[in-house]
Amino acid sequence: MLSKNQTKEIQFLHHKKYRDQQKKFIVEGIKLCREMMQTKSESIESLYCTEHFFTTNQTLISQTKIKYSIVEETGLKKISLLETPNEALIVAHYFDDSSKPLDFQNEFSLYLDDIRDPGNMGTILRLADWFGVHQIFASPNTCDCYNPKVVQSSMGAILRVNISYQTLPSILENQKIDHVYGALFNSPSLYTQKLSGGLIVIGNEANGISEQNIQLINKAITIPASPANGSESLNAAMATSIILSEFFRQLKA
Repeated sequence: MLSKNQTKEIQFLHHKKYRDQQKKFIVEGIKLCREMMQTKSESIESLYCTEHFFTTNQTLISQTKIKYSIVEETGLKKISLLETPNEALIVAHYFDDSSKPLDFQNEFSLYLDDIRDPGNMGTILRLADWFGVHQIFASPNTCDCYNPKVVQSSMGAILRVNISYQTLPSILENQKIDHVYGALFNSPSLYTQKLSGGLIVIGNEANGISEQNIQLINKAITIPASPANGSESLNAAMATSIILSEFFRQLKA
């Protein structure tokens, strides 16, 4: 059973300010909690779960030696952010976000330039994971990767993709990156270019790539559209999927 203080402490983690103060976040759902126990058990502070979840996962819980509390569904509902609370909720410590040097001559990665929508952010993490990109970068104003909506929509990718928040100039100062790609209007088609390793800048949903970062792009590309197209632009996550697919096809497939 959860005490009032425990309930409040977990509810506070629904808010970014408190998450950042405590360096903790929430993971919910049977699949995601089980996956975290299997791959990131060292980051888990506590597991709160129903009797059924505990019974069906007792061996894993015992092996990982994590602290756990069995709670009623009503108690789980009080600390959950899901409309229909699942059987398990984990309070975890922030992951180490220090970026690791990448071989940008042969590898490609993403730079998220002020992506604000949690759903887009989570989907982009999922796409990065799908195409084998395990280190991405994000501007300081990009959506908080520990936002519960990001965690849920990443479908577990947040456990495998490292996100480092930095400005683009600081990344270029600290890593050898010859090619900085960005999707800009009136640029060569993505499909006619011989792509190589580098950093791919993904722009903000409403404003695209910021002016200061456009100046740092030396490989402008565009996603070609049908002449009959009536849309002004693509969703940021949609554009990312198309771009990553072509980079993967040319460099890794």
